[in-house]
Amino acid sequence: MSIPKEPRQLMINIMYLVLMALLALNVSAEVMNAFTTLDRGNQNSRQTVDAQLETTVRGLKELLKDDSKAKFKPLVPAADAIQTEVDNYITYVDGLRNQLIDETGNQDGIVDDGDRVEKHGTMVLKGLKNKDVTTRMLVLGPDGEGGEPGLGAELKQRTIETRQRLIDLYSELLNKYGEDFDRTEEEVNTLIQSVALNMPFNIDDTEWQNESDKTSWEDFKFGHMPLAAVLPLMSQMQSDLKVSEANLINSLNELAGGKVVEVDNFFPVFEADRSYVIGGEKLNAKVSVGAFSSALDPSNVTLKANGQRLNIGPDGKADFSLVASGSGSKTINLEVAVTNPLTGETKTGTNTFQYEVGSRSVAVSADKMNVFYMGVDNPITVSAAGVSSNDVRVSFGDAISGSGSGTNYVVKGVRPTGNSTTDVTVTAGGQLLGAFPFRVKPIPDPVPTMGGQQGGDIPNSTFRAQKGVFAELKNFDFDARCDISGFQVFYIPAREDPLLAPNGGGAFSGQAAALIGRAKPGDNYTFKNIKAKCPGDAASRDLGTMSFTIR
Repeated sequence: MSIPKEPRQLMINIMYLVLMALLALNVSAEVMNAFTTLDRGNQNSRQTVDAQLETTVRGLKELLKDDSKAKFKPLVPAADAIQTEVDNYITYVDGLRNQLIDETGNQDGIVDDGDRVEKHGTMVLKGLKNKDVTTRMLVLGPDGEGGEPGLGAELKQRTIETRQRLIDLYSELLNKYGEDFDRTEEEVNTLIQSVALNMPFNIDDTEWQNESDKTSWEDFKFGHMPLAAVLPLMSQMQSDLKVSEANLINSLNELAGGKVVEVDNFFPVFEADRSYVIGGEKLNAKVSVGAFSSALDPSNVTLKANGQRLNIGPDGKADFSLVASGSGSKTINLEVAVTNPLTGETKTGTNTFQYEVGSRSVAVSADKMNVFYMGVDNPITVSAAGVSSNDVRVSFGDAISGSGSGTNYVVKGVRPTGNSTTDVTVTAGGQLLGAFPFRVKPIPDPVPTMGGQQGGDIPNSTFRAQKGVFAELKNFDFDARCDISGFQVFYIPAREDPLLAPNGGGAFSGQAAALIGRAKPGDNYTFKNIKAKCPGDAASRDLGTMSFTIR
């Protein structure tokens, strides 16, 4: 099975153009994350090609077990030599990457946890934004002044030599055994020219000469580039080499008359024109299949974004767009299903793409009232246009505690020291976006009730059935409860001397319960010194008096 080049290469080139343009404007956290994602994608692509190569080589060796294929035996050592050459280059570039990571990290000679730092709960490389080390090591050389070639020049030469050795291995095989493989001299020459012409693993040594401020290929590629951008450039070179290796191995397999088609590890790739949009703006994207093969008919591929089936073009890509709404982090769910045209077997894969929707204003607003009430959860919304919600940091003042993330926070108010206001402060990337003052108040006084009444005439049966006095918060939008901490019952029976009994808590008990049980028409009850405690209260508050006449 032939590994494709054109769709994948075009995708990578477009992504690099976008990322370089963003880098020229501002090396933000989003751009660093994009470079890291691209590097990870290149490495995942290598793994996909490795799995395909393993299948192809295994199929070739199985094919050559047949005695009728004895004349093709030289293909196996040629394939082994090609893979050894590729492995040596991959190991070399991995070592170069590790040097850069360690030199921009803790410089202890190895790549370990000391070269990383935690940011927002994720471990990232310390030197992602470091341009000095990459320029010195890859461009300027050991003396730091360009007197001797840097490692970038060595990488260039190693790439040129590796490419040529791969072409030579393939050419020597065909020139020596082409006739045994039933190939004419013209067919041999055509195959050799095709391999050299279509090999994506290559050095463009002319493009940099059009840049007046660049002195060499390595300066053009790596000069003043942060580590985050250099790593995907290197992993792309490795990935291009793996694709070239696959092309060579597949060609050897086809020489023996073999054909292996195994559809596996397909994954959707989402190429958006932006990852941060303002509400009402359009998000445009290209959705494609990673490691897509030109041998596949688009009718054998199903792509979906948020459940919507997309029309796939001959290059395996589909257009997708949506109108952004709301605010905060959003997710697009991607699905792919690819049917093997030879076996009819279908493989599936999923992925997600996250983007940020901003608003056209910067504000902090309380979701219920323009105050923070003590002792209860006060929800607030924080929105900042042009800033990722992941970078927003909110502080609540010395007298306020709060928690949350993104755009939604919950503030718990406590009594401020010296005044009745506190500030909610919003920052992003170390810059102050604004400070917003809020009043801090205690929960309003509840109303004492018994049987749903605050006093007045009450039927004897209803009165005697009551279990106690309650504190009700009326017209208060928060989920809060105040508890009665105590009161006195002043009982004035008709034509008898009055009696007084204390009661602890809200429920009737002891002498107070006994007085309630003596109620009869004409009696009067007064509940005095009613005390209640609400969330956030340091001490009980006085709710006054209630009076009832029994009828």
